[in-house]
Amino acid sequence: MSKVTPMLAQYNRIKAEYPDCLLLFRLGDFYELFGADAEIAARELSITLTSREAGKGRRIPMCGVPHHAVDSYITQLVQNGHRVAVCEQLEDPRLAKGVVKRDVVRVITPGTAVEENMNPAQNRYLAAVAEQRGVWGLAVCDLSTGEFSCTQMSGRQAADMIDAELSRIKPSELLLPENYPQIVLKAHELNVYIPEPDSRLFERDFSR
Repeated sequence: MSKVTPMLAQYNRIKAEYPDCLLLFRLGDFYELFGADAEIAARELSITLTSREAGKGRRIPMCGVPHHAVDSYITQLVQNGHRVAVCEQLEDPRLAKGVVKRDVVRVITPGTAVEENMNPAQNRYLAAVAEQRGVWGLAVCDLSTGEFSCTQMSGRQAADMIDAELSRIKPSELLLPENYPQIVLKAHELNVYIPEPDSRLFERDFSR
């Protein structure tokens, strides 16, 4: 396998830690995206897709946005249902020895975005649904206002009631456990972002 440039090696290492995010990688006055992330971002943001030398004569797709306007581009990506990881330079490039130190400083998802320019008049609910032994639980919060509510229900109509409530609140993001019953599918029709299940989030001790 051909070696990549030192900068792209750093990018690949950080990207591997955030595989489900579009990684905005700070390079000077721009945030750059590479590979599949670049192809997605270029399409979603209607910006030019170019390429960059990747080592040994290989090139990979690349696109970028200026740092002073990044918030508007992040808003577009999040509103279109993407997770965004923002990777910053952690040292002055003029003083760096070798590759500038970089790391992710924030992750923005449809249900955790609190920036004022992301539809401030509209609630952006983060919801979670779980079921165990016929008892259903639903929790909903809006991080921008601090609003939080939860409930649980059981019985033959519980799943339909959960569906109805999700349809009413229209969450921006929905967290589900790995063993989530497929009986509740209407959320998939509501343009809701559903990340990969993380069973740890639903463990009693962790949740408490």
